Amino acid sequence: MKLIVAGQDAVTPGEFTELALGFGIDAELFTGSETESPEQRRIRLDAAWDILRDLDPPAARFASALMRTAARRRALTWKAAA
Repeated sequence: MKLIVAGQDAVTPGEFTELALGFGIDAELFTGSETESPEQRRIRLDAAWDILRDLDPPAARFASALMRTAARRRALTWKAAA
């Protein structure tokens, strides 16, 4: 399946977001990675909250949704592992 937004091919989820919403967001900044340590997570979240305050409203809503989704995913993973 091919994703086309505004006549452009979107190859990755990041490209799709940028083409569809008109802004690029580093999703990993707001979602984190599976391999980050608790200290790295704390530092990343501090930076994400600072950047979130500077984003325009549509981008801020999208970034906030990424953070909530990532937090839920981590909680479900921890619950499944218990």
